[in-house]
Amino acid sequence: MGHFANTAQAEAWNGYEGTQWARSQERWDAVNDGFNQPLLDAAAVLDRDTVLDVGCGAGRTTRLAARRAARGRALGLDLSGPMLGRARESAVREGVENVAFVQGDAQVHPLDAEAFDAVISRYGMTFFTDPVAAFANLHRALRPGGRLAFICAAEAEANEWLAALASLGDVLPLGGFGKAGGPGMFSLTDPGRIRALVTAGGFSGVEVQRVEAVGKWGADAADAAAFLLDSGPGRHLLDQVTAPEQDAARQALTAALRRHEADGGVWLRSSSWLVTAVRGGAAGG
Repeated sequence: MGHFANTAQAEAWNGYEGTQWARSQERWDAVNDGFNQPLLDAAAVLDRDTVLDVGCGAGRTTRLAARRAARGRALGLDLSGPMLGRARESAVREGVENVAFVQGDAQVHPLDAEAFDAVISRYGMTFFTDPVAAFANLHRALRPGGRLAFICAAEAEANEWLAALASLGDVLPLGGFGKAGGPGMFSLTDPGRIRALVTAGGFSGVEVQRVEAVGKWGADAADAAAFLLDSGPGRHLLDQVTAPEQDAARQALTAALRRHEADGGVWLRSSSWLVTAVRGGAAGG
């Protein structure tokens, strides 16, 4: 286990949040898998590449990158011990051998200099306490000409799952939930801020484009509501109210999600930014 600069996030992802994601790996992948191909295509992962996956979680994108880099390798880096445990189990089960997983904080982890051809991330770049330091560390780890590509959440109101939770304002103490700022899921919702931070980390050619995907959140409205409220943010909100209020929230959320039922599931659209950049300069620059 490496040094953690981001102790609050390390505590969360090695506590309830990480445990919930680890045991629900398949469900979270069903929510987010629509972003995998755009991410890997943007990173232009090639057969012999060495790829770093930041905030890899249970390792879905790391294993996909490893398959693309069949004669290379992929390394997944994450704060969460429980999620990395699932990542390793899944790699063994799927027979993906050119992959490894390390527990650490990408902001300060001692990555080898100029060791990677590509750095990718699916929702793992938004939790840094010092984003510029984090991007500088990743810049150092890339070879000259190496590619950075990551997915991060766009504005909260463009995400249907958050709109559903926001409908519970009369029942749950939502406060600033979903508000832009960081570190957290919505810390990089402003494209201008993204460009400034990534550029300050040493990258060039920063581009930000919107990508959207529809994910399956449950078998029906009640199942999806239970899943959302069992997540870290949902659990945090429920813990602040009484049992009757919790029941009211579940009923209200189930009702809000019914209009999204179709084809044997609940389908919600997520809107994100696909960010790409390159490391320019000569070796050692």
